[in-house]
Amino acid sequence: MVTKSAVKDHELVPEHVLLSVEEGVAVLKTYGIEAPQLPKIHVSDPVAKEIGAKVGDIIKVVRRSPTAKQSIFYRLVID
Repeated sequence: MVTKSAVKDHELVPEHVLLSVEEGVAVLKTYGIEAPQLPKIHVSDPVAKEIGAKVGDIIKVVRRSPTAKQSIFYRLVID
């Protein structure tokens, strides 16, 4: 029997975390930017769908890095 695994559980997919509105505002304030200046991710992206992201949400992406242990960046969910 074949079981369906989650996209985000694949070893090559970095961790994606949906931020609350308050966390998103804090990120934008910390970097002194507005949401449209963030890199984008489509609401139809498999990981965005899996975590329940909606247009306008901000997703924190945590990538493993051999030199820095981890690299964190943020993406804005678009249509």
